[in-house]
Amino acid sequence: MRFPLPDLNSLPADIQAKILEVQEKSGFIPNVFLSLARRPAEWRAFFAYHNALMLPEESGLTKGDREMIVTATSAANNCLYCVVAHGAILRIYEKNPLVADQVAVNYRKADITPRQRAMLDFALKVCLDSKAVEESDFVALQAHGFNDEDIWDITAITAFFGLSNRMANVVSMMPNPEFYTLGRTPRLKA
Repeated sequence: MRFPLPDLNSLPADIQAKILEVQEKSGFIPNVFLSLARRPAEWRAFFAYHNALMLPEESGLTKGDREMIVTATSAANNCLYCVVAHGAILRIYEKNPLVADQVAVNYRKADITPRQRAMLDFALKVCLDSKAVEESDFVALQAHGFNDEDIWDITAITAFFGLSNRMANVVSMMPNPEFYTLGRTPRLKA
């Protein structure tokens, strides 16, 4: 990595507590948590916005839809970390070991619903050519049951992960090895 990871014990107590909570839940510390912790104020802002976008209480988008947007747009931005990490989460939410690879390589040929395909068509347009978004794009989404709040969510997730993808690429953030196998095979019960 271009910037060394800070020592967990050197971080502010609130950040340490959140990182340890994630470690307890997942069994490992995802590299993004330590990588961005080198700047505590930015870490707090990043994860507050991340959580607002990815863990809303009410939304027309499922958690799987959200991870699908991240995986597809991160692939378009050539972000290895986000494709692998969010692809793992996508596999888990969708209970489908194949979907993340399909979405990352070519979502148009993936085994997803027409609604999800329309969502990703829009997300990729926002990702790659947002200046070209026009009324017909909104009409296409509305035809699949998306309302204005859902369209805002698709846009905000795409934009936020554009920032995340660029940071991960510049700092050469690598996916944790654990992400590669998550959601590919059934979890063993303890």
